[in-house]
Amino acid sequence: MNSFTVLGPVLLMSFSQVKANQNNVTSEYDDYSTSFDYGDSISPCDKGGNRNFRAWFLPTVYSMICFLALLGNFLVILTYLYFKRLKTMTDIFLLNLAVADLLFALSLPFWAASVMIKWPLGEVPCKSMHAIYKISFFSGMFLLTCISVDRYYSITKAVSAHRCRSSAIHYGRVSSLITWIMAVIFSLPEIIYSGVSVNNTCLAYTKGHEDLRVSMLVSQMVLGFVLPALVMGFCYSCIIKTLVQARNFEKNKALKVIFAVVTVFVVSQLPYNIVMGLTTQSITACDYDSHLLYAMDVSRGIAFLRCCVNPFLYAFIGVKFRNDLLKLMKDLGCISQRHVIYSCGKRKSSAGFETETTTSFSP
Repeated sequence: MNSFTVLGPVLLMSFSQVKANQNNVTSEYDDYSTSFDYGDSISPCDKGGNRNFRAWFLPTVYSMICFLALLGNFLVILTYLYFKRLKTMTDIFLLNLAVADLLFALSLPFWAASVMIKWPLGEVPCKSMHAIYKISFFSGMFLLTCISVDRYYSITKAVSAHRCRSSAIHYGRVSSLITWIMAVIFSLPEIIYSGVSVNNTCLAYTKGHEDLRVSMLVSQMVLGFVLPALVMGFCYSCIIKTLVQARNFEKNKALKVIFAVVTVFVVSQLPYNIVMGLTTQSITACDYDSHLLYAMDVSRGIAFLRCCVNPFLYAFIGVKFRNDLLKLMKDLGCISQRHVIYSCGKRKSSAGFETETTTSFSP
């Protein structure tokens, strides 16, 4: 958790400076919205309400998300590495997803500070922040898609999946590498064109690249939401059909998990992408733009919650992973041996038995 301690001064700096800069700072409506410059605009629109809202909303929400994501994903990574638990393709994907979400969370304090105060760190840190943010975003969404595809084959094509079990780790590593490469490629335009504006604001796209910004915004909606949603919808609908026909004691629990995964994905990502779509329109009405600013900040905060929810949906819900986590906590001196024996014994008695594939029905 030392990473969060290091990031503390960044958040404190944003709180202390935002009021002093509130009347003169150029608060660009960032890479996911219309390029509205509060300071230089000749429009009579008063954006003071939006600035006041951002002054408390962004630090509060981003700090909470950052802390929970650092805690949850750090435990996932530590458990996998401590027990050397990379035995299946899903394990590979979950470890990479935790890394992506961890990087995503680390960028949030800097992101909040860049929106509210003048950027003091220069060109290279600005580009680095946007690079980490965008690469982790794309890789996270692609890995969620890979997990759904892996679950589809492991459940609906169980015989074929079992035959390929010996090479699953190799396929998982190759797929994860391809996922990260694709994330870097799709993030290149933002990495190249991000920078510090004349008003000392760190922007994803500096002025003069509005057409490129809109194009990349649409691409992000397609690659980061529509495509994963279609793939996940197909995979999980087939999984549900297979589970309904199966006579298995884990069926009801697995169905609940699937519905939870789909619900969280839709609730967190759909409003955000709808608002992003609205920002591509060239509407300059004062009230409309103000409401769009509020909607973008709120929907983005909800969407970013995924990086701290993923560990609970995809890792902690598995029986074997929870047992490993308890053993890790015991080895670190956080809990007693009696608590581990009681918890693991209670789960075994309720589940009936535990095998290597106990969590194969958990998305």
